Amino acid sequence: MTAFVSDPSQAPVGPPPPFDPELEPALRMINEVLPPDAFSDLTALPTLRQGPPGMQPAPHEAFSKGGAFTVEERTVPGPQGAPDVSLLICRPAAAAVPVPVIYYMHGGGMVMGDNRSQVPEMLDMAQEVGAAVVSVEYRLAPETPHPGPVEDCYAGLAWTAEHAEELGFHPERIIVAGRSAGGGLAAALALMARDRGGPALFAQMLMYPMIDDRNDTASARQLAGLGLWDQASNQGGWTALLGDARGTNDVSPYAAPARAADLSGLPPAFIDVGSAETFRDEDATYASRIWQAGGSAELHVWPGGFHGFDGLVPQAVLSRNAREARAGWLGRILSMS
Repeated sequence: MTAFVSDPSQAPVGPPPPFDPELEPALRMINEVLPPDAFSDLTALPTLRQGPPGMQPAPHEAFSKGGAFTVEERTVPGPQGAPDVSLLICRPAAAAVPVPVIYYMHGGGMVMGDNRSQVPEMLDMAQEVGAAVVSVEYRLAPETPHPGPVEDCYAGLAWTAEHAEELGFHPERIIVAGRSAGGGLAAALALMARDRGGPALFAQMLMYPMIDDRNDTASARQLAGLGLWDQASNQGGWTALLGDARGTNDVSPYAAPARAADLSGLPPAFIDVGSAETFRDEDATYASRIWQAGGSAELHVWPGGFHGFDGLVPQAVLSRNAREARAGWLGRILSMS
């Protein structure tokens, strides 16, 4: 007779789902340089921030996309009493204004990266829909704990919205977007903008977002020691951001959006995540809670995808599918209103 559990959250966790067969060989090579728990030891951050050998920052040409975008960096006021914030602004060179703008936050577990990280990939999508990209430089943990990073992002967002007309942006078509830690920051900005009465956001694109400091979902336990950014690395990143508050009742939803009690009144969301990564269950739950609150969310769980697979193995079929789904969603919502 088949057993049953009265509470599905208490169901036993089985073996991890398989990695996509095209991605798995690349993951083995990546793990030789970057093991799943690489970020569990914060004393290793100076070395990790240098990046793997041979991985150089993208050249300036990568941001202009052969002249398709004009590129500039502006320094704008930061949060009250904090340093100014740098914004990398990439505007379509030939588009009729005003254009939609993707306000972007990079990934890196809250502990590494800068406002040029992953931007060329975002520009590919922006080019498809005729949008600009503004990428914000936020201070990193542990040197700057919460709320410093998210307040930097909010300050840059507020400035972008206030200067939308000057920049050639449509003030009612501002989309917040981010990957991993940046996805968590994008989700937090949607909550902050709602709670603070602006800026008005058109949509939020959350790519495998890091949103729950409790780090205790079935997928977090199931993928421990596997893939990239496993449960141990996740604990390291959240500890860097929150210190001793991590996992307690003192964590703000602006740090960990999964903590928000109310997900109503948010802009339409796109959420995607791999089936074989730590963030799978927290991200799927976040989408479900948006639906439960009466909101709009499109959820994709990529079978066999590990954390960041699309950027690390861009030629894989699954990676191409993920990019196409994001661009397709963005094109649809921009065409509907």
